[in-house]
Amino acid sequence: MSSRYVPYAATPGRLLAQLVSDAIAVVWTVIWISVGLAVHHAVAVISEVGRQVHDGADGLAHGLSSAGHSAGNIPLLGGSLSSPLNAAGNAASDVAGAGASLDSTAAWLAWVLGLAVALPPILAVAMPWLFLRLRFFRRKWTAVTLASTAAGEQLLALRALANRPMARLAEISDDPVAAWQTRDALAVRKLAALELRAAGIRLTAGNFRSI
Repeated sequence: MSSRYVPYAATPGRLLAQLVSDAIAVVWTVIWISVGLAVHHAVAVISEVGRQVHDGADGLAHGLSSAGHSAGNIPLLGGSLSSPLNAAGNAASDVAGAGASLDSTAAWLAWVLGLAVALPPILAVAMPWLFLRLRFFRRKWTAVTLASTAAGEQLLALRALANRPMARLAEISDDPVAAWQTRDALAVRKLAALELRAAGIRLTAGNFRSI
């Protein structure tokens, strides 16, 4: 976990917090994906009804049109019989068209509503989570890179003087500022280590340059 390429802290407390936040983000995402799919399936039922109406009315329209055509061949009565059959066939075709329109509209609306329900809460959690994770990764990368050079180690020590609690600084030296100014190697190393620990980096020999 100490590698600069791993987007997780190596210190137990921060690592646990990151893993918990990952679990919460995953569970939250799964919940809202499930809700979105439920909405999609609910609206898709209307699409299925439209498809069934289209298929049934289209079959009826073909049957009535065929019957009207056949009735038209009957001598004397053909015209009287075929007209109502053809009219009924046209009406069935209109119903089939309405069913097809309902099918396509409901299918499109199912996806739109499903995404509209699921995306906002997912993004509301995912965006801050991603921002914090990227910020940590960038901070870790920078800290590990600085620790590998003399100037970087000095800068980390200076940041520790500016950012870490006075009690922690006093544990390193009675006068940590003077130690940093005189470039006391051991004090600078401990100050830099303090800043690395605050960044969630486990202290190993590989974190620092060789003296």
